Amino acid sequence: MSAAKPQPIVKSPITFKEFAKDPVKGLLFIVIIAIGYLYIDLKMNYTGQIKSQGIKVEKLEVKVEQLTEQLRKSDSTLSAAASKIQVLQELGKIK
Repeated sequence: MSAAKPQPIVKSPITFKEFAKDPVKGLLFIVIIAIGYLYIDLKMNYTGQIKSQGIKVEKLEVKVEQLTEQLRKSDSTLSAAASKIQVLQELGKIK
């Protein structure tokens, strides 16, 4: 087994002494990091929502096509039944 290499320590771009000397710069740095993180998180969240909504739209389009076809069939059936009723009424078979 190989020995695990120690992970490099990430150094802060601003030391505590520098922060104590000028806290505004330190806070601005923290704010910039936070805004960057929030921007990336928001972008990824929107991307995920767009993908899921795209899938949902495709499913709904299939359902709309199926319902449209069923509506056409029911319209045809209704039209045929109405024609038969009209013919029977004209022949005096029904009132």
